[in-house]
Amino acid sequence: MTDTTSDAPTSTYSLVIVGGTAGGISVAVSSLRLSLGLVRVLDARNAVSFPDLAADNQLDIGYGETVSAISAEGDLLRVTTNRQTYLTTACLVAERHTAPDWSPETGSDNDRIHIDHVPVAVEDQDVLVVGHTDHSVELTSTLAAAGARVVHAAGGMDPRLLSPAADHMLRRLERERRATLLYRSVPASFDDIDGYPMADFGDRRVPDLQFDRVVFTSPRSTYAPADVGATEEAVASGRLWFLGEPTEDSPPNTAPGHSVGIEMANALFPEAAVEEKTTVISKRTRHEGVIEELCDENYNAVITHFEPTHSDLWVLRVKPDEGDTSYLPGQYATLGLGYWEERIDDAIDIDIDDKWDKLIRRSYSISSRMFDEHGYLTDENGLDELEFYIVLVAPTEDNVPALTPRLALKRPGDRIYLGPKVAGRYTLASVVNPSDTIVFLSTGTGEAPHNGMVVDLLRKGHHGPIASAVSVRQWADLGYMDQHRELEKRYPNYKYFPSPTRESDIKKRYMQDFITEGVFETELGLDLNPDTTHVFLCGNPSMIGLPEEGENGPEFPETVGVVQLLTERGFTLDKRKSPGNIHYEEYW
Repeated sequence: MTDTTSDAPTSTYSLVIVGGTAGGISVAVSSLRLSLGLVRVLDARNAVSFPDLAADNQLDIGYGETVSAISAEGDLLRVTTNRQTYLTTACLVAERHTAPDWSPETGSDNDRIHIDHVPVAVEDQDVLVVGHTDHSVELTSTLAAAGARVVHAAGGMDPRLLSPAADHMLRRLERERRATLLYRSVPASFDDIDGYPMADFGDRRVPDLQFDRVVFTSPRSTYAPADVGATEEAVASGRLWFLGEPTEDSPPNTAPGHSVGIEMANALFPEAAVEEKTTVISKRTRHEGVIEELCDENYNAVITHFEPTHSDLWVLRVKPDEGDTSYLPGQYATLGLGYWEERIDDAIDIDIDDKWDKLIRRSYSISSRMFDEHGYLTDENGLDELEFYIVLVAPTEDNVPALTPRLALKRPGDRIYLGPKVAGRYTLASVVNPSDTIVFLSTGTGEAPHNGMVVDLLRKGHHGPIASAVSVRQWADLGYMDQHRELEKRYPNYKYFPSPTRESDIKKRYMQDFITEGVFETELGLDLNPDTTHVFLCGNPSMIGLPEEGENGPEFPETVGVVQLLTERGFTLDKRKSPGNIHYEEYW
């Protein structure tokens, strides 16, 4: 590129920022809001991170400008680029080196797995981004803007350590349902399925998910003074700052993206109010009106229906502001409320002062209203809302639940967060013969996914026997019993078998007893033949009783579960690489 540098500076700035990264954009926005004077962002690329945020704040950006020298000139700094020269009170080098030799521990030679590279033509593709830093948020935002369906696996992420711009963008992407955030999960390994990467997350919170592309984000190191031609006098002036994690080798005045703006303002612009700086550039304070701000920033859906079965059990429906609500019966979605919301109990959340402005997210199986307003079987994908069946979780000495005690106070018309990605492999995909016997076993609200699955089978003409059994404590804990009884009247091949364990008018039986006592055979006339039967399990892990792989084969838990009883009768677990006829919900 031809050097067209002019010796004469065009303007004197309060701050020149080298690099339109998340940290650089954060400091630029905050500085303008603090009225610190003229601020200029220089970026060698043709775009900055979060261009919408830059445009919303009308940032002054020099695209395609590469810094060649930074020198001291009296009480100012002279910043020289390939295009012009700037005099500035302070300069922040926000650009970061990539790590060219870095590779993820879960390596794979699949050419659909990338490092620090955003693939082209990702519109309508499923893309996984792995990382927990500003850099990973930058790539997630870029992919979402390109039309990809993005899942961001951010295990280990502490939102308090993100730059304000990155934190803002995460909230925005979630609110607009353009990205799914997995704050606690990272893939443990990858398999190659028909040329596409299948991510195994190694825990039951997240099932295996298949993607079109996977993008790992590498750690980034701090720019050195030599990278921008900074003189010793410029470094010693205290007016030249670097974005990055301070180390023994990093230059003076190095600070991470979440705090560099505050430290610079304190050091160089003492006239700016400390309280205002903290509000704008760093962690949000509990000022008047903050609750409304947080709700506007985080909530993206409305509760359209909230019907208590009793005080601790509810059926609710949620309608998103935008995005579709299509799903396969049996899948789940994410609901969320802020820690700033009131609780129905007097329990105190752990570390509430550190996270009061954050969002609580929990995954719930999608249920079904079963009948529409005209009395016909519901086609849930023809609706614009999702239904959930949720029980209030009471606090104990070992556990203080965060979401349901806040959800208990909500009513129709209240705002809520709904995640963008409906997921889960617990579906009817394996049922291909309409004459097979289908058995659903659940505990409590574990029958939620079965409601839609039963309706889907009947609506599509499944004529084989269908039975749904659910174990609860009391009759009052059966929120859908009337609908199931109506289904029994209409469809002779369907049977509903509720089993309260704390009522005097019915024999106490758990789901395991339905197998050992032959209840399905003797009372429902069903033949649990492994050649013609599929069993679906959702609910308490003790009821399901999944085995762990031992040295000598599967090792079942001490408490005998349904899986062990069925495998002893010739049934097999349905796994991704070895299909079977015992299907279980992986998320609990």
